[in-house]
Amino acid sequence: MNTKTIDLANIALMLFSCVAAFVVPFELFLFSYAVLGPLHYLTEIGWLHKRDYFATGKKDYYWLVIFCIPLTVLSIASTYSHTALVAPFHNFLIDTFGEGIFDTITVMIFLAFVMALAMVLFKDMFYKIIFFAAAVFVGAALSKSDPFIFLFGIFLPTLIHVFIFTGLFILYGALKNKSKTGIASLFVFTACAVSFFVFHPNISFYKITAYAEKALMDSGFIQLNKAVMDLFKLGEFTRETVFSSAVGLGIMRFIAFAYTYHYLNWFSKTQVIKWHEVPKKQLAGVIAIWITSVVLYVYNYKTGLMVLYFLSMLHVLLEFPLNYRTFIGIGEEIGTLTGMRKPVTVKKK
Repeated sequence: MNTKTIDLANIALMLFSCVAAFVVPFELFLFSYAVLGPLHYLTEIGWLHKRDYFATGKKDYYWLVIFCIPLTVLSIASTYSHTALVAPFHNFLIDTFGEGIFDTITVMIFLAFVMALAMVLFKDMFYKIIFFAAAVFVGAALSKSDPFIFLFGIFLPTLIHVFIFTGLFILYGALKNKSKTGIASLFVFTACAVSFFVFHPNISFYKITAYAEKALMDSGFIQLNKAVMDLFKLGEFTRETVFSSAVGLGIMRFIAFAYTYHYLNWFSKTQVIKWHEVPKKQLAGVIAIWITSVVLYVYNYKTGLMVLYFLSMLHVLLEFPLNYRTFIGIGEEIGTLTGMRKPVTVKKK
């Protein structure tokens, strides 16, 4: 499968995700997150592992795994504090450490993001530790800043991960392959995202199902919608605004599109990055875990999310070094195109 064919396939997937998001935004998001999401986490982590997570050290990823453990515990305790199972633990944390759980979560995501940069920039562990130590002071100083919280606590592991970074991957691939269809796909990707806030079609037959509404509320995902509304001052956060207003539907359509295409984009590149080329036992294990995950989500969406939270967050953190490599690659490609950087040529023997 050549580059042009893949680009055209991705344009088709973008348009499919866009149309589906317009028609059934809430249900599409829940389906994509529960069915496509776990398979994406499992296969991408395996693919990243074979490439040493694009870090300079083979064991650098241990840092991100270690970060993810308390991050998962604190996130579950904070998000699901109202549930009978989690409430005692949440109360213990509040009694022991005070009310700053979410501030701690935000700082930890920031530190993981900064550590990933150190994993790309430096080979010597000494410099990585110095870099990390400096980040601790910065994180502590900014922990209660609203922009810092919005950026690292809410949007980095969610919409920045699935939309901004996906867009950068598309751009890098188009520049690297000098692909006109790749650039066209980036325009389609952007146009689809903008369309949700420009067009508000009256789809009279659509009404969010009771299951979808409950799943979004119970899982805590609705807080992402609230964060978008609060950041851009799009109105008061009420049930009617979120689930039936033009603004609320536009936000949900964008979120559903971003997540759905993010997953489909990964699977569309199977023949290029060959994430499926693993031992049969490993592939069987991935499929078994994936099926179990889907069953958990079907049984109870909140339960599925809690059980899979570590895996979900881990794949976000482990992808950070690749995100930085993408930034660097885009800069190099632009430098080559503008003449600021000479292209690398291979001498013939």
